[in-house]
Amino acid sequence: MSEAPGNVTVVAAPDILIRAKGLTKTFGDFTAVAGIDFELTRGEVFGFLGPNGAGKSSTMRMIGCVSPPSGGELSIFGLDPVRDGQAIRARLGVVPQEDTLDVELTVRENLLIYGRYFGLRRDVIRERTARLLEFVQLTERADDEVEPLSGGMKRRLTIARSLISDPEVLLLDEPTTGLDPQARHVVWDRLYRLKQQGVTLVLTTHYMDEAEQLCDRLVVMDGGKIAAEGSPRELIDRYSTAEVLELRFGLDEHEKMAGKLEGVPAERIEVLADRILLYTADGDAALGAVRARGLEPVTSLVRRSTLEDVFLRLTGRRLED
Repeated sequence: MSEAPGNVTVVAAPDILIRAKGLTKTFGDFTAVAGIDFELTRGEVFGFLGPNGAGKSSTMRMIGCVSPPSGGELSIFGLDPVRDGQAIRARLGVVPQEDTLDVELTVRENLLIYGRYFGLRRDVIRERTARLLEFVQLTERADDEVEPLSGGMKRRLTIARSLISDPEVLLLDEPTTGLDPQARHVVWDRLYRLKQQGVTLVLTTHYMDEAEQLCDRLVVMDGGKIAAEGSPRELIDRYSTAEVLELRFGLDEHEKMAGKLEGVPAERIEVLADRILLYTADGDAALGAVRARGLEPVTSLVRRSTLEDVFLRLTGRRLED
């Protein structure tokens, strides 16, 4: 609640849990986050998508009240993260990039001891521990030590631990980095179930399919700034085309073949070392136009546009450290 000009009281919308305006984070002369604006609404899954070094993790650390903002405004539950950090952290669940489990304890003990940090009653901790282990499908491993668990199991245990305090917002920093495809999908399933239960999630990721699967709304970050914001579908509609035609010709022929594609119905043509991408409303029609010119690719593929197409258009194909 704040006083507006003319002494009119302004009440923040109750469903806005996090609000940032001109949020900045600097480290010496380096600007990691360069004046970004965003709002997080209760019950949504909000994502920060971007390459390494885009500012995603720095933003999450400010939201998690472990790194103070260098400038701008940040409000979490209507509170100031610098002044009210402890009160805010008590209402957050955090899944860091790296698992920080106690490998000398059992699966169950990791949750029981973590619950004590929040001052919960022992019976409440025991009940939540049993429920959460069932939720992440680790009940049968409850008495096993953590060290021998697979990477996917450890990740699920970290998620369960983050939920022991029944947080209002769950922060997930690169939740499936380093996991094999099967383990990633199991984690996605658990996160999707949390979404169905109305849990508010904030995640960072550089996996396009992860963002497309989980996020109601996201921002694409690049160089510490927000390049675009919207739902996955809105971003695809705004920055790409309905379909993409991928053409592969012989080795070292793509630059030459691209010069022969003038007039093919495509909004944009991108030439890569191993293929040519035609962004078009109708991939089959574009392929027909290619063949009508007497060009026969070694392989052709018509696919729908994805968030990866948007991401690469906005951030480029350069390699980040």
